[in-house]
Order: sequence, then structure tokens, then C-alpha cells
Amino acid sequence: MIRAFRALAALAAASVALAATPAERKIDLAKSEIAKEPGRAGPYNALAMALASRARETGDPRYYAQGEEAVARSLKNEPGNLEGLRAQVWLSLGQHQFDKAREQAVALNKKVPDDLLTYAFLVDANAELGRYDEAEKAAQWLLDMRPGNVLGLTRAAYLRELFGDLEGALEMMNKAFQRTDPAETEDQAWILAHVSHLQLLMGQIEVADAAAQEALRLFPKYHYALGSLGKVRMQQGRYQDAVEFYRRLHQEAPHPENLYELGKALLAAGEAEEAAKVFARFESEARGEMKGPDNSNRELVFYYVDVARKPEEALRVAELEISRRKDVYTLDAYAWALFAAGKVQEADTQMKQALKVGVKDPGVLSHARAILEKLKAGSETNSRASVQ
Repeated sequence: MIRAFRALAALAAASVALAATPAERKIDLAKSEIAKEPGRAGPYNALAMALASRARETGDPRYYAQGEEAVARSLKNEPGNLEGLRAQVWLSLGQHQFDKAREQAVALNKKVPDDLLTYAFLVDANAELGRYDEAEKAAQWLLDMRPGNVLGLTRAAYLRELFGDLEGALEMMNKAFQRTDPAETEDQAWILAHVSHLQLLMGQIEVADAAAQEALRLFPKYHYALGSLGKVRMQQGRYQDAVEFYRRLHQEAPHPENLYELGKALLAAGEAEEAAKVFARFESEARGEMKGPDNSNRELVFYYVDVARKPEEALRVAELEISRRKDVYTLDAYAWALFAAGKVQEADTQMKQALKVGVKDPGVLSHARAILEKLKAGSETNSRASVQ
């Protein structure tokens, strides 16, 4: 499979050598069309979607704000136009406004019940909110309406991962890669980064390394690929190399969560003094965005539990985030905060909710084991006390 990745990646890379990225080309084309026909909605919709793609290419959320401006112009020119409403949902998802995105997608689905992209939106929003039954139904609609379409394959792959079917998830991602236009180099690199992630979960470290390297060759400096390679190096015990990948990741996508990963890598590499500085910066920046929808709250919880040893603060942040969404990973963070605060029974209840989905993420499973062991130890202590 990696050979196939390399062949297709080389083809795509050759076709766009020294050219702008796919999103940049679409942005330029949309702006050209707007200059010709500023009164139409279509070019503004194309611009909004291209800006959303550019946000994913770069990890820079400022492109979403520009996309919102383009959508506003579109809907002013042609109120209620379908493409403008679609772009609205896409931008809401990109900005992690998942409740809003779900409401928009539900309304759009009622208006146009056979639109594939709308079902993709429903999968994304419901999965991020932890409404997995609804996400699964939307994904099935996607695949039933057009079997083998890339939108359906990538979303079904994500759900299969959450449900514990890693082999099935990998198979679907591989199919999605094969069916993606080679000119869409960022789309292919995004899929490869997720393939790498799945292979790492399956313990296939060298294959995961190769897939992430292909993503980086296909789309140089790609933040998702850099993050994947950082995880691979950590698994390999090559901590100094992991530090360098996470430095590059934060340079390309300067978000607080990437500082947290850098701090962990520095600690593993034995650079405690620099790690402390990075963690201090992470805490400051993460707290600055704590109340917004696009935040680093889960990382902040883990920082307060595992690094700063401030369980009360961890629980406060976790309670804020769990009030917004109840996906597997937020449940895990909430359970870990409860555990650190000594609320072991409550932690077990929340962790059972997360595990019920079927997730096999090593971090989640590690937390689950620690909670269970503490619970068992407490039960044994109580039993001995009652006997005495």
C-alpha cells in the first residue's frame, strides 16, 4: 500500500511542482470571478470554501473569518442560496461551533434531503458532540446514496476508529486515498496523516512512519503530517527527534495544544527546564481561549492532572468542556479530572460511557485501567475494614 501511496504522491507532486497549493489556486480563481461578476453568489461561495480549505492547509483559523465575510456577501446577493448555506455549515465546523453546525446541517437536510455534503456535515457535527447514533445514521446515508464516495469513506473510517474497528477504518481510509483526485495534494496528505495515525494505533510503527513521511513529501510543512511524525518518534523512543517535529509543528500551526505536545516531548527528552517554559506558555495561551469553542481544554485538563498537579483546576476546566460536548475524548478528559480530584466512582461512570463506544485509543485505555485499579483497591480496603 505504501508503494501505491508513493506512486500517486509522486504523480501529484510533479503536477503541482512550484505551483500554489490547491486552496490558493481556488482562492485566486474565485477572486477573479468575483471581479467579473460581483453581484453573483457563486464566486463568493467558492471563495468561502477555498478559504476554509486554506485554513486546513495552514492550521490558521483567520481564514475562517475571511470565509464568513465571503458567505455574508453571497447570502446578501442571493438570500438562502444552497451553496451559501453549505459554506456556512463548513465554516461553523472549522471553528468548532459544533452545536451551531448541527443545527444548520439539520435545517439544510430538511431543505435538501438528498445532498451528500449535508450528510457529511451531520456526521462531523454529531460525532464531535458525542451523538454517535446520529452520526452513524448520517454516514450510512452517505454510503447508501453513493457507494464508495470519498466523503462517506473518510467519515465512516473515523466512526469505525471510534467504535474500535481499526482494520475497517484503515481499509476505508485507503480506499478514500485511492479515489481522491491526485491534484488535490492537501486532501491526499490529510488522508495519509490519518492513515499514519491508524497504523500507529495498530502498533505498525514503521508503516505509520512511512505514511506520514509520504504526506509530508506530498504537502511540505503540512502540520498534520508533522504531528503524526512527532507521535511516531515518541513511540520509537526518539525523543529529541520528536521535539524537532513538534517545534516545526508549532511553527506551522502555533496553537496551544501543539505547545503541550512539545512540552511532553521535551520532558521525555530530559529537557525539563525548557519543558517548564513551554508548559507555562501553553497554560497561558490555553487559558486565554478556554471559554471559546475552538480551545485546548482537553490538553489543559491533562496538563493540570499530569504535569502541574492541580486536580481542582483540571476538574473546573473539564466541567466547562463537558457542558458543551460529550464525545469520547472529552468524556475521557472529564473522567481523568474526576479521578485526580478523588472522585473515583464518578470517574468510573464517565469512563464507562467513553468505553461503551468501543474506542481503543491507548491514552483512553490507560486512564480506564488506572481508574479501575483504584476502584478495586478501594473495594478491597473496604472489605478488609468490614471484616475487622
